[in-house]
Amino acid sequence: MMANLIAPCQRPRLGLALAISSRLCYSRTSHGKTLSSLQDRRGLAYPSTLFGPSKSSKGLASWQFWRSQTLHQGVVPKFAKVKCKIATQPMSTAMDEIVTKDTPKEIFLKDYKPTDYAFERVELKFVLDEDRTIVKSIINVVPRSETSNPPLVLDGRDLKLLSVKINGEVVKSNNLSLTSRHLTLSTPPSSPFTLEVDTELHPEKNLSLEGLYKSGGNFCTQCEAEGFRKITFFQDRPDVMAIFTTTIEADKTKYPVLLSNGNLIDHGDLEDGKHFAVWEDPFKKPSYLFALVAGQLESREDTFTTCSGRLVHLRIWTPAQDIPKTAHAMRSLKSAMKWDEDVFGLEYDLDLFNIVAVPDFNMGAMENKSLNIFNSKLVLASPETATDADYSSILGVIGHEYFHNWTGNRVTCRNWFQLSLKEGLTVFRDQEFSSDMGSRPVKRISDVLRLRLSQFAEDAGPMAHPVRPHSYIKMDNFYTVTVYEKGAEVVRMYQTLLGKQGFRKGMDLYFERHDGQAVACEDFFAAMRDANEADMSSFLLWYSQAGTPLLTVTTAYNPDTRCFTLKCRQEIPPTPGQPLKEPMLIPLAVGLLNSKGHDMPLSDVLDGELPLSLTDASGQAVTTAILRVEKAEQEFTFVNIPEKPVASLLRNFSAPVRLLQPDITDDDLLFLLAHDSDEFNRWEAAQIMGRKLMLNLIEQLQQGGKLSVDSAYIEGLRSILCDPLLDKEFVTKAITLPAESELVDLMTVADPDAIHTVRRFLIRAIASSLRKELEYAVEENRSLEPYDPNHSSMARRALKNTALAYLASLDQPEATELALQEYRTATNMTEQFAALVAIAQNPGEARTSALSDFYEQWKHEFLVVNKWLALQAVSDIPNNVENVRQLLDHPAFDIRNPNKVYALIGGFCGSVVNLHAKDGSGYKFLADVVLKLDKLNPQVASRLVTAFSRWRRFDDGRQALAKEQLERIAKVEGLSDNVYEIASKSLVS
Repeated sequence: MMANLIAPCQRPRLGLALAISSRLCYSRTSHGKTLSSLQDRRGLAYPSTLFGPSKSSKGLASWQFWRSQTLHQGVVPKFAKVKCKIATQPMSTAMDEIVTKDTPKEIFLKDYKPTDYAFERVELKFVLDEDRTIVKSIINVVPRSETSNPPLVLDGRDLKLLSVKINGEVVKSNNLSLTSRHLTLSTPPSSPFTLEVDTELHPEKNLSLEGLYKSGGNFCTQCEAEGFRKITFFQDRPDVMAIFTTTIEADKTKYPVLLSNGNLIDHGDLEDGKHFAVWEDPFKKPSYLFALVAGQLESREDTFTTCSGRLVHLRIWTPAQDIPKTAHAMRSLKSAMKWDEDVFGLEYDLDLFNIVAVPDFNMGAMENKSLNIFNSKLVLASPETATDADYSSILGVIGHEYFHNWTGNRVTCRNWFQLSLKEGLTVFRDQEFSSDMGSRPVKRISDVLRLRLSQFAEDAGPMAHPVRPHSYIKMDNFYTVTVYEKGAEVVRMYQTLLGKQGFRKGMDLYFERHDGQAVACEDFFAAMRDANEADMSSFLLWYSQAGTPLLTVTTAYNPDTRCFTLKCRQEIPPTPGQPLKEPMLIPLAVGLLNSKGHDMPLSDVLDGELPLSLTDASGQAVTTAILRVEKAEQEFTFVNIPEKPVASLLRNFSAPVRLLQPDITDDDLLFLLAHDSDEFNRWEAAQIMGRKLMLNLIEQLQQGGKLSVDSAYIEGLRSILCDPLLDKEFVTKAITLPAESELVDLMTVADPDAIHTVRRFLIRAIASSLRKELEYAVEENRSLEPYDPNHSSMARRALKNTALAYLASLDQPEATELALQEYRTATNMTEQFAALVAIAQNPGEARTSALSDFYEQWKHEFLVVNKWLALQAVSDIPNNVENVRQLLDHPAFDIRNPNKVYALIGGFCGSVVNLHAKDGSGYKFLADVVLKLDKLNPQVASRLVTAFSRWRRFDDGRQALAKEQLERIAKVEGLSDNVYEIASKSLVS
């Protein structure tokens, strides 16, 4: 599943037009035998004419501790076990009385044990109706023990229980126990039996967008992580895997398309204008991968021939008017299928692959077996309505969800603590896919930016947790940048340490051992280790220790011995529940540049006193050495180094650490910026210089000094901007300043006003000094060619739009007119919206008029309108909170739609200076929205609460104001578990 991961307060604050739309959007061959043996399980192909028309051609130590602390402080009302009437109702009069509401419960990794009962087959029947939906389930249950029959506990939420039968006989009420969260069969049979459960639910009233709900008039589902329990009573956990058969009945006129997992095995008409469809998924899966869609939809059709010659039918379903916008998504899907075969030897295993786009969706997309459900914004694109960032996101997320077919579906996670086993691995795979489809250095820079701005901040806050969390209350709260993005970095370190061939060997062994299983992170580690006979004993700490390691490296050169020494010291800061840490295995990629800027050949290094060879498989010296930093302090000495080099450290960001280089000089950084063969480190040199400069300017401002810019820094940017050999998107990244939120994390006491003032000053100083070069970049990169989402075209537009934003920041008539002209003449959304962003930097008539014109032009395109909302919300104009509050009542905003909430409220949280306004108005506004939203959609509400997580980084005044709002949230009666967990942890930290 692709989550909306970036906490709103941690979004990149680039301040310019570049990629603003992306920062406002919450971005085998070895199995041939197995695949052949499954050919007879694939069922019937999906008829091209069925069900509607189509057109041819995706913590703290314990809950008890921090709960007791917050109660002691008078922050949170006591959670008493109470008796109340709730939506879950029993089947008979005898039980239709009062059920117990459970206290929120913390779940621990150490307490995991398999279920007492296995589910082998599940038959589901849905009778869909406007007023209510009936779900009938028939489950083949197999006790795991032949000598005992413990209670069978089924999860269930917001359900009306109609009946329960075992082997066809109604279960008596004295053998049932029903609470708001569970249905328990006290004494089930000790031998295999059939369990039948009938429930009633109301999708039309389900605003949480979990389980079965309605979106745009259509039925759809979202079951990960714990949504299936809102459909029927079930052992709703990922290690319970079964074969599912699903029958759907509905009105044929209202719901002509009926979809579920697997292959269509039957369909037909019924009485009273209804029809049915039966779907069977031949592969065992957990309940979180179940999916159902019913409604008025049409499809774009295509086919893909796999490497074994099998024809796969591909369909992307949307409302009829959106079919033209699905072409890019289809191309992306076919590219992903081909890439997975070429790179990992992984072939698709069914005859049909469906994608459905829905407008109301909490996450980005969901990898349900053969029926992926996507947030519309990650499927629909046309040059007129989508930006380059949208096209890139669609490519990556379509790839991500398709790649889950193997890394997540065929091999899934044993419990939710292992979530990164599927998500971190699949994020790594989609990153590699996007890199191969575009620019590898630019993609790496983008991924590291996301990690630093979001995950490093999470690691340093109250919600810090390991890649594999130790506990949770609401699993929804742990679809985090740590699990996803840091998890992907952990997977990347396997490849860095083992090499690409070694990594592929490990992947092959992983699937050979675990296809069709629910496994743990240790199983993936073991496959990598065993396939390569590698010593990686300390690597597992990356799964169990939270926090971002600090790696300090100092260097020394001895001309007499011709030795260059690196002294490494690592430290992992304390995090909630983990005050002490052990040293990690950190792969440190190192290159050494000579005085001409060329890479030196590296053949030998001493790890302490231990000599190591650095030659490659052919016996040749390497230019990048991978050093294994495994101790708290460790020394490496390169021998036969003829002159003092400039060290290029942590190339390609070889580990998710904060690198400190106390002895690196500005001259060294300028040299790396000009010459390093590692493009990531060229960009990094510019970023380090920018961070140092901005932090110095902040200190000057706070002390009342005059602000000025080092000319050497400006000249370094000029050299990058004017280098015709560089990738233009790389140039865009290199001349972009570090984000305001990144500086927040680098200050002992963050000063939002000073950060914003300095960054705006530096933007304008750069624009003024490089005006001619920026004007040339705008002129040189205009194009009358039709829109093309290929990398070279995207790179050209990115550089043009960045240059335009720099110029518009000067707030001078000629620069404003240039931006207005670009806005009026733009032929695609990328350039039109970038021009609008450039204009909107500065208050005034031009801004007001352009925003009004844009809305009038696009008010009937809901995804474009979301960009309009986000642009106004993220604005740094003074007292913008009042403008955003007014937009809550605008016809374009609907608090029930997650995309609109992320655009407007998430966008506002992206403005460091306004969210953290000195008068506390930003905090109060956010708390108001969270409390209103929590009654509708706790998942989305809890994501917004994370904007408070860094409140202790600010001055005493802001801390008091933020704490007041957190306490206000946490004290509310009836607060969801989702929001309570985030708010209370933030208070206790």
